[in-house]
Amino acid sequence: MEYNPRVIEKKWQDFWESSGAYEPQDDKTLPKKYILSMFPYPSGNIHMGHVRNYCISDAIARKFRKEGFNVLHPIGWDAFGMPAENAAIKHKTHPKQWTYSNIENMKSQLYSLGFSFSKTREVATCDSIYSKWEQMFFIAMWEKGLIYRKKGMLNWCPNDQTVLANEQVVEGKCWRCDTPVVQKEMYQYYVKITDYAQELLDDLESLEGKWPSQVLTMQRNWIGKSEGLSFAFDLENPLQCDESSISTLEVFTTRPDTIFGVSYCALAPEHPLVKALIKECRISKDSIDKITAMQNTSERERAQQEKIGIPLGLNVIHPLTHNKIPLWVANFVLMGYGSGAVMSVPAHDERDYEFAHKYHLPILPVIAPNEENDLPYYVGDGVLINSCEYNGLHNIEAKKQIIAYFEKSGKGKAVVNFKLRDWGISRQRYWGTPIPLIHCEKCGIVPESLEKLPVALPEDVEISGEGNPLDKHPYWKHCACPKCGKNATRETDTLDTFVESSWYFLRYTTPQNLRDTQALSAEDMRYWMDVDEYIGGIEHAILHLLYARFFTKVLRTLGYTESSEPFSHLLTQGMVTKDGAKMSKSKGNVVDPNAIIAQYGADTARLFILFAAPPVRELEWNDSAVEGSYRFIKRLCSKIEKAQKIQALPNIEIQSLSAKEKYARKKVYEALKKSNETFCHANGYTFNTLIAACMEALNALNEQDSTEVWSEGYFILLNILEPIIPHICWELSQEYFNLANFNTIKIDENALKEDSIVMAITINGKRRGEIQVVPNADSKQVLELAKAEIAKWIADKNIIKEIVVPNKLVNFVVQ
Repeated sequence: MEYNPRVIEKKWQDFWESSGAYEPQDDKTLPKKYILSMFPYPSGNIHMGHVRNYCISDAIARKFRKEGFNVLHPIGWDAFGMPAENAAIKHKTHPKQWTYSNIENMKSQLYSLGFSFSKTREVATCDSIYSKWEQMFFIAMWEKGLIYRKKGMLNWCPNDQTVLANEQVVEGKCWRCDTPVVQKEMYQYYVKITDYAQELLDDLESLEGKWPSQVLTMQRNWIGKSEGLSFAFDLENPLQCDESSISTLEVFTTRPDTIFGVSYCALAPEHPLVKALIKECRISKDSIDKITAMQNTSERERAQQEKIGIPLGLNVIHPLTHNKIPLWVANFVLMGYGSGAVMSVPAHDERDYEFAHKYHLPILPVIAPNEENDLPYYVGDGVLINSCEYNGLHNIEAKKQIIAYFEKSGKGKAVVNFKLRDWGISRQRYWGTPIPLIHCEKCGIVPESLEKLPVALPEDVEISGEGNPLDKHPYWKHCACPKCGKNATRETDTLDTFVESSWYFLRYTTPQNLRDTQALSAEDMRYWMDVDEYIGGIEHAILHLLYARFFTKVLRTLGYTESSEPFSHLLTQGMVTKDGAKMSKSKGNVVDPNAIIAQYGADTARLFILFAAPPVRELEWNDSAVEGSYRFIKRLCSKIEKAQKIQALPNIEIQSLSAKEKYARKKVYEALKKSNETFCHANGYTFNTLIAACMEALNALNEQDSTEVWSEGYFILLNILEPIIPHICWELSQEYFNLANFNTIKIDENALKEDSIVMAITINGKRRGEIQVVPNADSKQVLELAKAEIAKWIADKNIIKEIVVPNKLVNFVVQ
């Protein structure tokens, strides 16, 4: 049969669409599988990363359909965000037009690869109906106190008069105009993700063995639970500020056992005490300028900078020794963690040591190391020294006793802190979900009436890149207060796009006919959730997955779902590289999927992408390997003419088969066994080894002449390969086996049995020969055959020991 991918692939893609072959069924008595790849941003064209991601999920979805599962395998579009605004400026178009045009183009490209997505469950996060339900969730969270508004420090471009996301700040400058970015205090909306910090941490236990261990570690580190002591230092001289007085400095430490080693206290540049000193002109202009420079540097950049400090000329009093401790402003202290002030112990902390060493501050060791230590500071366990009545205690016990003393004396308390901070969800840009709140002079901030949702974006806007177009719109933001009816103004901030991607997987479960009246169908979610296999890049290991987990828990709290964890299993696929670097336009190493499909066909692209590397590994592009995948499919087509056209597997009498025919059947059934093993999360979906097994089986079939063995082998290989190269498998199956559907085939264990096996022979561990015996041969017979085979090696030797490992090897220990 001549292989013509263009004709074959169009034929079967049309058939699958017209027959609704890949839509989930309504029958909820069937076993289900929910297979999901992270949805793409509609940037305009798919790339090889998309191809890899969806080839993996499609193969898994197709395999489970073959096994009789009701499969939900949807696709959608993460369609809001700043790239659409950038495109509007560059191409003088509207973000909505640009986005929907890209969706249609990318959808066509994805379907040209034969992906078995459900078309009736598709979502686009910029659709007004999606915004309606998201705004309803927002209002429910606002009314429950899970969303609040406060001032926060944001990246601000003075030239463009706009807030920038972290990714828009390049080396401290605005990505668009190259103006140095400053930190500006502005109102921001926050979600209380910290209310769920402990649950988010605890529930990671249920994902052990189901998610990659490095992802679980990254999530734990991001949440960052720490237990310690919260207490206050007294200022040596209280600071009078307006009508109030600042007399204490609150700190938190995870190492109360090192409290006697404190040699300075470090404050964040945004600390209230620092602001008070600046306001009261209690520090020099030079110091103020340096502190302002720190404030205008993002936390991300601060973490990469050299330690910088400014002395404040103030002291606090140590609560136990009553010594004076100097106060410094330090760029490594963050206002969002703890109280924004830390007690610094240079002898037992790397960061504190670097700062103290630079500014010649005292270094006071208070723990004697119980292990070798070549560093100028020690962070391990040991016995306390220079610590008054706590000397001689192991530091773990000292922690308990020092915390107990502070609590008993009323000077402090044991507390739990998290690195995790509340999630800032408002953005000062146009192309996003409008925040459904209204500002009223009389009533304050009130939510929009539910019956008026969605609050839709106005389309008659000008995107200039300067400020938020919603602020400049002549009438959109003007409205009536839902509470008192007086003139009021809409909130012009829009939601962070992470909000949309935090619940889209729940929306997929709701059928099309219910979407106008229900945000989420409880009955359908109960059936489909949780996602059985979630597939996406490791770059989403922290924020997206954390927010999706959090949002699921919030929606459970609000009564929408019963799920606590959305993704039962997680597969993080490796990136696609070329010439040793990640594919990108800037590097000029991009391979166009459309060109590969046009030249070789979709099945070749699918085969290569799954054969080149295991899913979790990096995939290096290889032109010759693409050609090799194409040749394999052509060979599969050309050789099938040796098979009979059959309706069922032939009955084969094993006894009458030749050695080559038995070997061919063995390789075919080994491939079938490998297929069953491959499509298992625990085995990592190693499609590359499965495809290699199919290639070996095809070669073995080619070496024998039995038509029945050919027919059986091809029928089984087409079943195995259908999830990977579906178009050609459907074509050949229809042509030769009159089958449009594929079914699970039982393994013939007799085909896997060996007539004989090869056992290695070693002498003192060195291989000296081999023998062929029947499986599970008698040890005595094995030893006789082995000695005869290696007679020349043991002729003059004294055999001390004879070891037979059944079906594997024989070892002789000789002198």
